[in-house]
Amino acid sequence: MYNMKVAVYGQTYQDNAIEYLIELLDELQTVSAEVHIEKDFYELYQSKGNSQAFPVFTMEEGLNASFDMFVSFGGDGTILRATTFVRDLGIPIVGVNTGRLGFLSTFKKEDVRKVVQEFKQGAYTVVERSLVQLNTEKLNAEFGDLNFALNEITVSRKETTSMITVETYLNNEYLTSYWADGLIISTPTGSTGYSLSCGGPVIVPTAKSLVLTPIAPHNLNARPLVISDDTVIRLRVSGREDNHLVSLDSRIASLENGEEITISKAPYTIKMIEYTSESFLKTLRNKLLWGEDRRN
Repeated sequence: MYNMKVAVYGQTYQDNAIEYLIELLDELQTVSAEVHIEKDFYELYQSKGNSQAFPVFTMEEGLNASFDMFVSFGGDGTILRATTFVRDLGIPIVGVNTGRLGFLSTFKKEDVRKVVQEFKQGAYTVVERSLVQLNTEKLNAEFGDLNFALNEITVSRKETTSMITVETYLNNEYLTSYWADGLIISTPTGSTGYSLSCGGPVIVPTAKSLVLTPIAPHNLNARPLVISDDTVIRLRVSGREDNHLVSLDSRIASLENGEEITISKAPYTIKMIEYTSESFLKTLRNKLLWGEDRRN
């Protein structure tokens, strides 16, 4: 039996994660796993009086494709940040939720030991989540090799009340110009995030689709549009301001109006571990209160 190799990451402002981290480390010890902890998270662990030594990793070094699992402590936002560590290494990610129920971090913190136990039993599948990437010369320096998003790429207006016009082309054919606060280009994973809040549809993670969801459109006939994920999307923004915002999940930059933005599916995926006990449909039912009789 080979030894599991596990990377562990968490938000350093969430002190409550450490007691569950200790539980996870204890469980990983029972299977003689090799554990590496993200540098800042490890320092938080040490600051709580824990002296056990572990190798550390950072965004720049310490991770490679030999890891079996990347455990993320936090919420869905933490998993979005975890993808910036994993990138194209293909390490499967699992989220342990230390806050409210998430769509990505589905494991309750109280069940943290099951992350190891059920993995050992093989009671999981690895689901590949597609990413969207940005190809825009003026933003390459801003985002560097983190030019991808697991949830969505969004163009939106800056600190102003005036709307923007988002001229949109699909595979070089003109679609429409959205007159709105912005436009979200969402993956199936991101369909339960910002896009859903703006009236977009829920899409199962394995669907080969992207969604264009306008944010507060002034042309009221503008509706969310589901397209094939091999579509190349080109956008050009105009408006009263000189600049607009472009965000990749939680990373944000400013771009001059009139610059062309090209968005397409990334050439690699993020692998998520989906445990048999914590399926996407189960999460959907719990989070959206589906399947319950709410008439009383």
